[in-house]
Amino acid sequence: MELLPFNEIKINQAKIDKIDHLVKSIYRLIIYSRHHLDDDLLDSYFASVQELQELLSLKNAQIEAQNEEEAEEYLKNLKISLEFVIEEIITNNNFDKELQLFQLLRLVSPETNAIHPNRYRQTLVQVGAHICPDKDYVPMLVSELFYQMQNIANPIIRAIYFHHELIRIHPFADGNGRVTRIAKNWMLMYELYPPIFINDAPQKKEYIATLSKSFRELNNSPKKWNEHTENFFEQELDRLLANSTLLYETVNKIGSEREKTNKKS
Repeated sequence: MELLPFNEIKINQAKIDKIDHLVKSIYRLIIYSRHHLDDDLLDSYFASVQELQELLSLKNAQIEAQNEEEAEEYLKNLKISLEFVIEEIITNNNFDKELQLFQLLRLVSPETNAIHPNRYRQTLVQVGAHICPDKDYVPMLVSELFYQMQNIANPIIRAIYFHHELIRIHPFADGNGRVTRIAKNWMLMYELYPPIFINDAPQKKEYIATLSKSFRELNNSPKKWNEHTENFFEQELDRLLANSTLLYETVNKIGSEREKTNKKS
């Protein structure tokens, strides 16, 4: 397996600009609105982010779990992982080191870490029709991925690229999806974007199908951008745009309600 060269990425810049505009608009409200107390607005903003985190935990659990008992266990571990990520962000630590992958694995999938403690998988793994790279190549590919990430300036592109390529590598025996999605959202949330999550069963099906097609095409032409890889990036941007819109609407509504209350008094 060869990683997709980062300079091959052809992203929808207009959509990224729209996301950035929404996020900046949120902070304009926080800083400049006359209809909010700073503490009220900030508390409500973080409450909105927390709500998205809860949804992220739930959706991740539903994607990975086979039954209700597994979902409850996954949900518990995902919440612990998100609390860890938030503490790291507060202390100004972004996701940019291989060590952090193992930190997330220990939290999100302790049973997997127990099999190969602090090591990448030692077995062959197949995801659908995609045969993941041999175990001997995993450390090199993961190191190369982190190196490539350093050359991607835009945090949204960096996060989605990391998600796509780490799933292709599948470095762990299990828990890859959960670790990858938490890592991606760590990168996004560090830059003050909301997390990306799967909203429903049709989106889950679309997500899996698009990744499968992208991997197949890249196996045939490893260094060429293709329509299926582009579709995956677009779908992730759409999810981020939807969550950014939700955050803006939530924050804006607080100001509108306070303005109405002030006018009545």
